[in-house]
Amino acid sequence: MPVLVTGAAGFIGFHLARRLCEAGLEVVGIDNLNAYYSVELKHARLQQLAQWPNFRFRLVEIANQAELLALFATFDFSEVFHLAAQAGVRYSLDNPGIYAQANLVGFLNILEACRQHPPRHLVYASSSSVYGANAKLPFAVEDPVEQPVSLYAASKRANELMAHSYAHLYGLPMTGLRFFTVYGPWGRPDMALFKFTEAMLAGRPIDIYNHGLMGRDFTYIDDIVESLLRLRLKPPLATSGSPPCQLFNIGRGEPVRLLAFVDCLEKALGLQARRNYLPLQPGDVLETWADVSSLARWIDFSPGISLEHGVGRFVGWYRDFYRVQPSLQAFR
Repeated sequence: MPVLVTGAAGFIGFHLARRLCEAGLEVVGIDNLNAYYSVELKHARLQQLAQWPNFRFRLVEIANQAELLALFATFDFSEVFHLAAQAGVRYSLDNPGIYAQANLVGFLNILEACRQHPPRHLVYASSSSVYGANAKLPFAVEDPVEQPVSLYAASKRANELMAHSYAHLYGLPMTGLRFFTVYGPWGRPDMALFKFTEAMLAGRPIDIYNHGLMGRDFTYIDDIVESLLRLRLKPPLATSGSPPCQLFNIGRGEPVRLLAFVDCLEKALGLQARRNYLPLQPGDVLETWADVSSLARWIDFSPGISLEHGVGRFVGWYRDFYRVQPSLQAFR
């Protein structure tokens, strides 16, 4: 019985699929290879996965229900990791229809496929963005999440509600994961770490929003994947009055100020950033901070890789992948 990873050419999906293959599991990965960011980077990830004989890739659009149902009819999946989605807060301001198709229609199709061909466990990606304008810190899964500040956030909250309804109606065991600013090697080019690194190595200024008065709970990719692997074999159980459905935060549990993050990157690159301070952007939140106590109790693990280690690993990968030699002197 293979494991399904949707979004296998994406950042988190790639790392998870690779770890599952290393563990000797049969893995089926799907992706639509859209052009939201570099398709070349997605193909490079798939080339890495193709080295494993227990990995199979299928080009599938999750918003196409017929394609998805055909896939589930072909394979009897033991677990499903649904990581495919249209990501990005700012992109949703100009392209709302894409989010409706990928995150709402696509997720509904995943739920329907799992209803007709039930896996032992469906693990799906939500986002820390669902906390929106909440002022209480740290964010806890028990907190109300009724103030999304972007369509992307609203679509991920909708996924959580849809999952709860299917767990209630059909008894499907589901775990939703609110990811907090995931970073690391093979990361997304639209994320701050990637954009800052690219700009600094090219001698361009970096854009720092809200004049740097922001904080993020940066979470290294290896911590994310370890959590996913442990969750795979621990599906929720139905209890009296509650369906087999649960939510967890996945973050390091330690917010980092944006300017401290830039300082860390400067040290890893050996370069001084030219900083372009800008106002807060629509859809952005001031701070994220994960309460991961419930996750730690459930899987006996808490993310703990330091920012210095994680940023250093990303910089090493970036230089190697893009063949960028270390600079002899810092930019002025």
